[in-house]
Amino acid sequence: MARQTGSVCRLCRREKVKLFLKGARCYTDKCAIERREYAPGQHGQVHPKLSDYGLQLREKQKVRRLYSVLERQFERYFRIASRRKGITGEYLLQLLERRLDNSVYRLGFADSRAQARQMVLHGHISVNGKRNSVPSTLVKTGDVLEIRPKSREQQRILESLKQVEQRGIPAWLELDGPNFKGVVKTLPARSDVTFPIQEQLVVELYSK
Repeated sequence: MARQTGSVCRLCRREKVKLFLKGARCYTDKCAIERREYAPGQHGQVHPKLSDYGLQLREKQKVRRLYSVLERQFERYFRIASRRKGITGEYLLQLLERRLDNSVYRLGFADSRAQARQMVLHGHISVNGKRNSVPSTLVKTGDVLEIRPKSREQQRILESLKQVEQRGIPAWLELDGPNFKGVVKTLPARSDVTFPIQEQLVVELYSK
């Protein structure tokens, strides 16, 4: 399975925005973008004017890296969104938000999406009482996400739940922290995605 093996801080610096890929570290002054707010590489401090295509590409890469999905996965989500009636960009973001690994992260069980993905892959998460090890599973209204009993003493999970107030829980999810449980109250709306994203640029890129 393909995954990001290099420095994820380089990705934040390349997109010139915090993507919160390293969890709690991103909230401290150790965050790489706080120390070097320019793109990595030899020509990182050069600021060329981007074309319309360049702006669209950078926005697509930012969204893809934020949710930690591969290029082919992202294209598949866009195709699904484009076939649906309504606003393509908003439905694309809804699909990305509904991923199981993202839902685990948003509930505060993990301090980054990468950690949430690992938790799902290693079988620490159950959905409606059944173990689920597929990070791309799309959650539905009424689904109950739970840390499996044998995993509840893991230090990283306990530490992440302590930080949940700092990050906040989106309105479409409900957390029952003492019982290591979360409920999908409704499907995510555009207003639930507070990260600065211009999804229309992504739609324009794929519509060419």
